[in-house]
Amino acid sequence: MDDSTTDDPAESSDAADGPETGTDDSETSADASVSETETETEAETDAEWMEPADKPILEFLQSEDAFEPNQIDDEGIAPAKYAAYRCREMTKRGLLTKHMPGVYEVSELGERYLEGTLDPSELEADK
Repeated sequence: MDDSTTDDPAESSDAADGPETGTDDSETSADASVSETETETEAETDAEWMEPADKPILEFLQSEDAFEPNQIDDEGIAPAKYAAYRCREMTKRGLLTKHMPGVYEVSELGERYLEGTLDPSELEADK
């Protein structure tokens, strides 16, 4: 009967409780990180085609006497080449007007977007 003490149900339930508790903690951590990632993604852009730098670029071009991607770089918003690319993309969607190569201005649609009266996900790219 001494052999029966090694099969004590209390010992086996303690061992079973340990890993289950660890599993619950890791599942909670995984759920929390997924929620944080989803929240970050939603907060980054207002449309699938947009990049996080687009709104700051538009706000800068609207508020300053700035028209060139180099000025966006000087302000520390985005590197000039990336800013130029994003300006071209926003021009295709109508948020910016291109006056000449490298010179942009916020369009009427861009103004409406910044005011919150335009959903950029509805804008289609010019072909």
